[in-house]
Amino acid sequence: MNIQWYPGHMTKAKRAMKEDMKLIDLIIELVDARVPLSSRNPDIDELGKGKARLILLNKSDLADERANEQWAAYFSGLGYQVVKMNCRSGAGLKQINGAVQEACREKIERDRRRGILNRPVRAMVVGIPNVGKSTFINAFAGKACAKTGNKPGVTKGNQWIRLNKTLELLDTPGILWPKFEDQQVGLKLAYIGSVNDEILNKEELALELISFLQKAYPAALTGRYQIESVEGQKPLSVLEQIAKVRACLVKGGEYDFGKAANLFFDDYRSGKLGRITLELPPVQENRE
Repeated sequence: MNIQWYPGHMTKAKRAMKEDMKLIDLIIELVDARVPLSSRNPDIDELGKGKARLILLNKSDLADERANEQWAAYFSGLGYQVVKMNCRSGAGLKQINGAVQEACREKIERDRRRGILNRPVRAMVVGIPNVGKSTFINAFAGKACAKTGNKPGVTKGNQWIRLNKTLELLDTPGILWPKFEDQQVGLKLAYIGSVNDEILNKEELALELISFLQKAYPAALTGRYQIESVEGQKPLSVLEQIAKVRACLVKGGEYDFGKAANLFFDDYRSGKLGRITLELPPVQENRE
């Protein structure tokens, strides 16, 4: 299954982001805690060379907590500040200011030595589509500053938001990169809703995710859909049982696999299948 999605507005957004990099001190990058590596745009590292970095593991409530700890340690090992959070509930928001100050300690000290006091940190908020940037900004600001939506592509242009005397945020549109070299990355982004559903074959996609869950989280399927066991079953057979349990039928009593696939993804994306992480950190080499 080949997945590519790079609408024209993303090229424009990337150009604007490159221009704005010279105005900022810090990059706040939201990643989806279920796929922290796949949900990182590789272009950001290139565009943001030399900038302080803060990684927000958003939607951490939907991810396996043991994996969250591993990912936090992984990004800390790369020299980034890291906060696990859930923008919708507000979990982790209280740690943000401290993490920003820590990430920008050198810049703040440099300003102080020059006699520049109380200049706010200017931070760019970046991330792929539907990762929760606007929800984060609104939760952090305590008011609706940025448009939100449960689909990719709601934020169209850059927008400065002054939060307080110490921090200003630049909201940016979610951007992907022109080509997924590894199709597993494209699949994972499709699973979490960062690729437009309208260009996807949801039935094929459901079979791919079911196959993964059978190996890594079988209880997610057996518990939610009253399936006795998924071991040794073909993914299509599991989807058929999901269709049966969720009464996804068409005329003549045939199963409506399209409807079953949509309901399955609703369950996965909302956390009704439990806390599921789709990838673990790569092994880091020991650093002296």
